Amino acid sequence: MRRHRKAEEVILRGGESVKGESASVSASQNVIALNPKSRKNKGMAYYLRRDWQLYLLVSVPLLFVLLFKYGPMGGLVLAFKDYKIARGFWGSEWVGFEVFQQIFDRPDFMRAVRNTLLLNSLDLVFSFTMPIVLALLLNEVRSAKFKKVNQTLLYLPHFLSWVIIGAIMYQLLSEGNGVVNNVIESFGGNRIPFLQDDSNWLISYLAIGVWQSMGWGTILYLASISSINPEMYEAATVDGAGRWRKAWNVTLPSIRVTIVTLLILSLGRIMEGSFERVYALQNKATTEFTTTIPVLVYRWGIESGDFSRGAALGLFQSVIGLVLVLAANRIAKKLGDDGVF
Repeated sequence: MRRHRKAEEVILRGGESVKGESASVSASQNVIALNPKSRKNKGMAYYLRRDWQLYLLVSVPLLFVLLFKYGPMGGLVLAFKDYKIARGFWGSEWVGFEVFQQIFDRPDFMRAVRNTLLLNSLDLVFSFTMPIVLALLLNEVRSAKFKKVNQTLLYLPHFLSWVIIGAIMYQLLSEGNGVVNNVIESFGGNRIPFLQDDSNWLISYLAIGVWQSMGWGTILYLASISSINPEMYEAATVDGAGRWRKAWNVTLPSIRVTIVTLLILSLGRIMEGSFERVYALQNKATTEFTTTIPVLVYRWGIESGDFSRGAALGLFQSVIGLVLVLAANRIAKKLGDDGVF
């Protein structure tokens, strides 16, 4: 009886009231959890034995990051050297920032920076916002079967490579024998050079990107929406709010943290862009917007074999992306959000 009374006293101090034998067990667990010495006695080996399955699962992506993200960072030293294959990695002459000066003086560098910022800024406006709109629309669908079918169809484009997407789009949008232009001409319209004119190419580029990414982008937003307390919607219904008012005043504010976090991460990629996407959709007739930083890295580093310039240009875009992430995270915190870190 004394042991049970002591247990009840411990539980009551923590804000709970449990009686009997379960109270003594819970009390002992709480005391152990709050005791730092009990944790210190359990080393890393204990947790490895207890959760070895989880550590095994996390080791695969961790190994991938170490090999393909941190491992290549050693090659950044090429950006500060006049790299020659015959002299080797360490035997090449150290030139400091001379390589950066060379790429900054090239006329196609500023053109690539302009196009990269333009394409990625427009992508940020359309490809980032459309998944939010689509998630709000899917959340309003009441038929579970219809919702699952639509989600599956919307996710499929994400799993297609840009080589396949580019081939499909040229079959559909080509000015000469494209399916879309054939339909337009059959209705008495004029053929439109969707991919053979610079302005039309830019619009087609953005539309194809939205189509490819918006379905996959809804996953995180739908997961965030599913965690919203249903009582908030019930309270809004009592106040007379309709579906659109609930989406605006309940759903959007509730997923604000997710939106801000993904926006900050997207800003870090604003100087990168998709090399595969531009390369799969480019052609000789449209050259105004197809010269971007990733394309220049490929041309200089792979096609021309100038690895120093390719490494310097890649380092430049990475540094700009890091600065943008840090700045966006700082602004988000000043506006009252948690940010990424």
